Amino acid sequence: MSKKIKCDHCHLEFSEDVMIEDDGHYFCCNGCQGVFHLLSEQGLDGFYKKLGNEQLTPPQEQYEDSANFNAPAFYERFVTLNKDRFSEVSLIIEGIHCSACVWLNEKALLNMDGVIATNINYTNNKAKIVWDDDVVKLSEIIDMIRAIGYNAYPYDASLQEEKANKERKDYYLRIAVAVFATMNMMTIMVAQYAGYFTGISPEVKHILNLGEWALSTPVLFYSGWPFFKGMYYGIKTKTVNMDTLVATGSLLTYIYSIYITITRSGEAYFDSVTMIVTFVLVGKFLEALSKKSIADTLDIMSQHLVSDVKVIEDEKIVTKNVNDIAVGDIIVVSAGDRVALDGEVSEGSGNFDESSLTGESDPIFKDIGDTIISGTVSIDADIHYIVSKDYAHSTMSNIVSLLENAMNNKPRIQQLANKLSEYFSSTILLFSLFTFLGWYFHSSNFEQSFMIAISVIVIACPCALALATPVATLVGLSIASKRGILFKEAAQLETMANADVLTVDKTGTITQGRPEVVKEERYKAFDDSLLYSLLQHSKHPIAKAVASKVYRDDIECLHLEALKNIPSQGITAMADGKMVAGGNAKLMQTIGIDVQRDTDNSEFYFAYGGELLAKYELFDMPREDAAAAIKKIKKLGIEVVMLTGDHEQSAKKVASMVGIEQLQAELTPEQKAEYINTLHKDGKIVVMAGDGVNDILALASSDIAIAMGNGSDIAIEVSDVVLLNDTFSSLYDSFKISRRTFGMIKQNLGLSLVYNGITIPLAMAGYVIPLVAAISMSISSLLVVGNSMRIKLGYKD
Repeated sequence: MSKKIKCDHCHLEFSEDVMIEDDGHYFCCNGCQGVFHLLSEQGLDGFYKKLGNEQLTPPQEQYEDSANFNAPAFYERFVTLNKDRFSEVSLIIEGIHCSACVWLNEKALLNMDGVIATNINYTNNKAKIVWDDDVVKLSEIIDMIRAIGYNAYPYDASLQEEKANKERKDYYLRIAVAVFATMNMMTIMVAQYAGYFTGISPEVKHILNLGEWALSTPVLFYSGWPFFKGMYYGIKTKTVNMDTLVATGSLLTYIYSIYITITRSGEAYFDSVTMIVTFVLVGKFLEALSKKSIADTLDIMSQHLVSDVKVIEDEKIVTKNVNDIAVGDIIVVSAGDRVALDGEVSEGSGNFDESSLTGESDPIFKDIGDTIISGTVSIDADIHYIVSKDYAHSTMSNIVSLLENAMNNKPRIQQLANKLSEYFSSTILLFSLFTFLGWYFHSSNFEQSFMIAISVIVIACPCALALATPVATLVGLSIASKRGILFKEAAQLETMANADVLTVDKTGTITQGRPEVVKEERYKAFDDSLLYSLLQHSKHPIAKAVASKVYRDDIECLHLEALKNIPSQGITAMADGKMVAGGNAKLMQTIGIDVQRDTDNSEFYFAYGGELLAKYELFDMPREDAAAAIKKIKKLGIEVVMLTGDHEQSAKKVASMVGIEQLQAELTPEQKAEYINTLHKDGKIVVMAGDGVNDILALASSDIAIAMGNGSDIAIEVSDVVLLNDTFSSLYDSFKISRRTFGMIKQNLGLSLVYNGITIPLAMAGYVIPLVAAISMSISSLLVVGNSMRIKLGYKD
């Protein structure tokens, strides 16, 4: 029988008879041979040193034609141009399973002419590639990825959702097994500890040890598998992490306990194994929840996107994919349909639900010539409309893309516990090793030396360190939820605790979003029915306020023609052959009527036949608790800035009423986002609070985005924090809870370090047996949990 040898590329073993020999190297197939020589020619053979003995999947030779990646349709959907006019694409690299794979792909791509940048995220295999399309084509980049033994396909957010769901369910099962075994273990522990102090027969003690052995085995090797996996990859990348310490401590304790059980001498510590794994696994699970939260948000946003539409072609209605629709095509929308692309109504009329974009719950009437926006829903309208923007540039598609980019680029603050554990874990392992060697050379007693070394690891097991962050975080989240504050991710508590600037929108955030008429000036007599009839075709808050002012029981609704809503200006129509217009000063100037602003209130003008008939001044009162809450927020040392699209006079009036000194007025949504980015360049951590679609870009650009509970669906979906009870005092509460929670996290870390600083030397000196070490470890965990509860007891308004 011929011997088996390893392939020099994939490291899989095959019979020598089937191997391809090439200058002293052996390959299982032509694919491996080709990749090996390619890497050698490119100077990338260092990959095999990083790979070690890890095995690879042999390169597959049947792939989709890479030329398809150069298709205009592919570029339109997946490729974007950055500010430097270079092409960008996000791909999933298939086959990556270690840091060596990441290194190889990045190096191979960066060696290509025309590739500007490559960044691969090992946690999700997502690669962001930037290249000059005039120098190298995307198909050539794909060919290079395939040539080195991997494959690539375009990134799809739904795949992230699927992966996060699978990870979450996996942790559910592992935690369920760990909790079940630990609860049953506690019953045996009572008998074990009672017997330790009062006496127990060897036979009974042996039976109890066997029971604990049986219970701890699935906990260690099934529930604790993520720690062993983390330790394995830590060893491959030459790093010592918390997983290494947990896996080492629990495994050595398990082995020692088996030895004790078999020899029937000393004390077994299977209970410590289950406690170590169960406690720390909860912390691991929180990471899975964070990933799921991001996937959920993108999934909710994606629900507003439509994949197929009905199009009129050759006087027939056909169904087509939205990516195949061009500007100028005519789309059919029926009652209940969601609008897929932006456009202008060409036939029919009816009401649309725009709440997902604007937060406006009342239906919006649309007629011929009116603009409809993707993401809105037809309530009773059966219309035809002409497409004005293709799918890639439609409003809803842009919002989803902006949100995804903001989530990917949002700065992540390193958890303090992870920074400490990077050094803590390796130090403890060294202490344990030196303790074993020192005691063994001193006493020549392997069992005693081994037991003391285990005591060092067990007593220093990072349960307290691992629990310092998640327990305090869960308590903080619980308090926040009871006060109507929803944090979408636990990590946002820490980010918000370190924030030093709060930027707030004016209308609907600081103010109530319900303007009232405070002054009316009539320059000539007119029929109120004419003004009221015009206002019935607008759902703007100012239009509603004026309509409420002029309403009488005997008022009539007149028929108006050629109705036209003009964004950010007002509304016009025709009555008896004359134009009737209602709106702001800009609208009046557009139709040839000169008006001068002389107030710091919002203004509404009414004109008929080119003559100004009336002016209404309106004011949107600040929320009752806004001034008090802003004062408290400023006392926390947080800088407060108002960002608004309203005119400066009105903004200053509101700002002075609530105690805000800094404001930026007459800003577009893009300018709000630019202002926040300027603060980032100054090293500021920025919180943005808003409520409408005009705040989307600013919310996405901030470190923490906060949406008021009555805000638009899109604002709420983009946000990191939602104030469900819609009060400004909740904004102050969110800061206060975040800071107290983060402060308690630091206290917990301090407690765990003091505990380790005292107990580790005692264990190294041989004064602590594994039983006492396990009890001490449990006490340290209880101290952290108890201290975290002080968040609830100590929080005051």
